[in-house]
Amino acid sequence: MRDIVFGQYVQQKSIIHLMDPRAKLIFLVAYIVLIFCTFNFYALAVPVILAVVMMLLSKVSIGKYLKSLKMIIVVVIITAIFNLFYGGGQVFLKIGPISITEGGINNSIVIVLRILCLLIASETLTFTTTPTDLTDGIERLLKPLKLLHIKVHEIAMMMTIALRFVPTLLEETDKIMLAQKARGADMDSGGIVKRAKALVPIFIPLFVSAIRRAMDLAMAMECRCYHGGEGRTRMKTLRFSRVDVFGFILFSFVTAGIILLDIFLPHIVR
Repeated sequence: MRDIVFGQYVQQKSIIHLMDPRAKLIFLVAYIVLIFCTFNFYALAVPVILAVVMMLLSKVSIGKYLKSLKMIIVVVIITAIFNLFYGGGQVFLKIGPISITEGGINNSIVIVLRILCLLIASETLTFTTTPTDLTDGIERLLKPLKLLHIKVHEIAMMMTIALRFVPTLLEETDKIMLAQKARGADMDSGGIVKRAKALVPIFIPLFVSAIRRAMDLAMAMECRCYHGGEGRTRMKTLRFSRVDVFGFILFSFVTAGIILLDIFLPHIVR
């Protein structure tokens, strides 16, 4: 639990911190699409290099990113193993009806790199953007939906609050587990059924704590006269800067390069 850092903001002075949150959200969505539009190692190398560059430009410690990778390492390994048996080409290992081929190995490598790049890009957004800026950015991007009478501000607020409370609830879970172990609770031995029953003393106080935090937050918002997004003004107006414009131009060249690599080089992933 202590290693999960998803949703945390890290105060630093970097180029990515200075970027407009709307630009970062657009880059994230475009980057995700770009990752899944790479069909050979040469094209995939571009998003991988871009992910490393984002990590360095954010000036957030590499340890933070490595901690974020811990929470999905099991999922990545299982996904890689399953993809080993999907694909054609030269057979390297055959056990009965199951065979590991060249295509399966390529698929596993590509899937793992895609997941890691996706996580790094998401973490870069949360590490370098405050919850307030993230809310403003989401609301401004979803503003056209107001024409359909959709409450954009409330949706953006709920998304940001949920993201913000992920590390808080994980920290609360860790504290409850330590408290239960100090009272003699055994959560590390026995079968699946016994371990599942041992989690009940954790989930009940965690659920109560989550409800209490939600009520406290609602009361604080009411005390500050919060009534939704109608008529609200902002202390800081969002404006695209030269850094954002340069980022859009650079990302356009990167996108064009990946498209050309996919067109002129053979595909290894279908």
